[in-house]
Amino acid sequence: MPMAGKGMLLTSMNIGASDEAEFNRWYDREHLEERVAIPGVLEARRYVAHEGNPKYLSLYSTETFEVLDSPAYRTALANQTAWSKANIARFQNMIRAVARITISRGTGRGAALGIIRLRPPGGGEDKLRAALHEQLDPASLDGIISMHLIESDPALSKPITDNPAAADPGAGDWFVLIDATDVGAVPAASARLTNNAAFKPLLITSGVYRLMWDIAKSDIAS
Repeated sequence: MPMAGKGMLLTSMNIGASDEAEFNRWYDREHLEERVAIPGVLEARRYVAHEGNPKYLSLYSTETFEVLDSPAYRTALANQTAWSKANIARFQNMIRAVARITISRGTGRGAALGIIRLRPPGGGEDKLRAALHEQLDPASLDGIISMHLIESDPALSKPITDNPAAADPGAGDWFVLIDATDVGAVPAASARLTNNAAFKPLLITSGVYRLMWDIAKSDIAS
């Protein structure tokens, strides 16, 4: 399985231009390492949009899905640093998906990432998953390293800056992730879904992102 672990946290947001330098400094100097230090979190990756919205995207891989609702993880959420609180308060258009990795085909991770957000029909999850498994095969796609499906848990996938009681129809959305060697390789792979009549009614958004950097548990000094 190319993607580490069985669980994934996806976060994405915009940030105001006047706060962007501080936001990036916080992510690069504190936040990613702090999150990877949580027991069960294996690695984290940061991306910036080549073509997509929100502008910034992060992926956190966990050993199991349950790590993302574990006491250690909930304690970290409840005890944000002052620097974290200041930056989180500035998030705009945040997406936060706490998800299971249900399909992962290929080997390795690329310098570019395609992302497609889908809203599965009620009761049609098994059929959709089977159809996606057929499409998420990188073998015949030049420049595509691996392809994945993550399925959000609607009870846990809530933007932490929003009213926790507010309804969120997108909390159970699924995300297709396409790891590529270059942003130019992504459109042909994405077209398998975005140009497919069977998937178009479920399509919410799509985008292409460039890797900024990544960090694994082994990178953190013990």
